[in-house]
Amino acid sequence: MTQPKVALVHDWLNQIGGAEDVLDVMKTMYPEASIYTTMYWAEKMPQHYRDWDIQTTWMDRLPGIYKRHQLYLPFYPYGFNHDVGDADVILSNKSGFCIGIPKPAGTQHVCYCLTPSRYVFDLSGYLARERMPSIVNTILSPWANAMQRWERKAADNVDHFIAISKAIQKRIKTHYNRDSIIIYPPVETDRFKPLSKTKDYFLVVSRLIPYKRIDLAVEACSKLGIPLKVAGSGRDRERLEALAGPSVEFLGYVPDEDLPTLMAECKAFLFPGLEDFGITPVQAMAAGRPVIAFNGGGAPDYVIPGLSGQLFDTQSVDCLMDSLRDFTDDYDSAAIREHALKFDRSIFEQQLSDFIQAISN
Repeated sequence: MTQPKVALVHDWLNQIGGAEDVLDVMKTMYPEASIYTTMYWAEKMPQHYRDWDIQTTWMDRLPGIYKRHQLYLPFYPYGFNHDVGDADVILSNKSGFCIGIPKPAGTQHVCYCLTPSRYVFDLSGYLARERMPSIVNTILSPWANAMQRWERKAADNVDHFIAISKAIQKRIKTHYNRDSIIIYPPVETDRFKPLSKTKDYFLVVSRLIPYKRIDLAVEACSKLGIPLKVAGSGRDRERLEALAGPSVEFLGYVPDEDLPTLMAECKAFLFPGLEDFGITPVQAMAAGRPVIAFNGGGAPDYVIPGLSGQLFDTQSVDCLMDSLRDFTDDYDSAAIREHALKFDRSIFEQQLSDFIQAISN
């Protein structure tokens, strides 16, 4: 069976996160594919990226864009002026504006939608999570309204949408009035295995930035005197340390090779933020540990009460404290891991490959 020629499209390449992990897997699936993006900060990206054919635009030359790419948000709709040539399929890995890339006649555009742009469709919520003053929302609202119109029009040029969770599927319908299928993001479950014994601590693994709401876990565990380990770094660390009581330990950056044991030995993994999906909770589940998560975003897709953890309904310290009080460590680690395997990278690769092949025939 002839493989389609795929062009990969990504918003920007200046930092490593979940979107870049997905791109890495897509590139592995389609090793001959060129990558079309706005800008590429080679020094900050993994070494193996330098072996890829990465095509940037005029935006790559804008002053300071690598470190402060958010300042140039108004320009991104005009930044995807690439020619993808004779590609059979455009596969966009979208959280921003890359769905606006021109589509040649005869080419199909498949959008793997991480989310409709948050700062476009939920500007006030995005700014609140980033703790920005209200005047910023007033200033940027006209721009956001214009970008909503632009993004809806760009979405009309997409042939097929794939959502990463039920929450994103709903947003695609709400904002674009388009149907979509769900293919969950790839999780490297093989790295994580249950251990025979756990230790007396709850765990957070996250970048320490405001919208992750790590403050809820820190305050709840501090008030209850429950041991909590916080792995990760970020600009919110100083504020979080000021909130923490003696039962909370900040580990800073934890090397990848140490994460599996840290996860497998915790009583439960805490996930208090509102995320479109969330890779780290599934990693903890692959290590056999239950997850206590906010009941929103992608978490309800994998946190099944009684099987893989429990959900709390309000993003508040009191609500998380109630959930921690209710927690009993009587979960079946093997069953939790078996559930996590439904989100394994191999499942993602098979489902995405089958879909691309089907629409190309």
